[in-house]
Amino acid sequence: MTGVAEAVPPLLLTLAMLAGLAAGHYARHLAAAFDPADTAPPCRPPVLLESLTALVFGALTWRFGVTPELALYLFVATIGVALAAIDLRHRLLPNAVVMPALGVVAVLVLAAAVAGADGGAAIRAVVGAVLLFVLYLVLALINPAGLGMGDVKLAALLGLALAFDGWTTLMTGAFLGFAVGAVISVGVLLTRRGGLRSSFPFGPAMLAGALVACFV
Repeated sequence: MTGVAEAVPPLLLTLAMLAGLAAGHYARHLAAAFDPADTAPPCRPPVLLESLTALVFGALTWRFGVTPELALYLFVATIGVALAAIDLRHRLLPNAVVMPALGVVAVLVLAAAVAGADGGAAIRAVVGAVLLFVLYLVLALINPAGLGMGDVKLAALLGLALAFDGWTTLMTGAFLGFAVGAVISVGVLLTRRGGLRSSFPFGPAMLAGALVACFV
């Protein structure tokens, strides 16, 4: 919907990154909730997920500025960090996280559309979510070993957010998700950590592609 925000005050970026630290702390605890008590990793200092979320918050604030859609993308970033951590550790995108997040994203899309007086963006977001959901559903049915239903539901969530920004963002995010996944597959083969039939968590690739698409 908007181009890169101009002249975002450094104070705003600093506040956004501080908020990102807090959001990353929440994401870490959300991910830890899916670790069995006997396999849960020990508590770590706020370095990895918190720092990553803070950087993403700063980048998204620089990209969108103080606009109605900023809250939408910051929320998706927070949930995305948690889901990526869960998927990498457990190869799981749990309904307990994805489905409530999908509802919240729908509400934030509607709120941003009302605040920006842009009903067309809300309609585009819904259509984009349906299209990406159907695409992933077909691929999951064709190759259930490569994609799971968690990926399909995540596609609907990302479709809402990406299409709200525009069709180009949606198409770029979808393409980059598969591109990142392909790079990971090649890396697995080259490092001999798996073969042609090896599977890997696809959620992080989808999320990475969606994030990059916001800046392309």
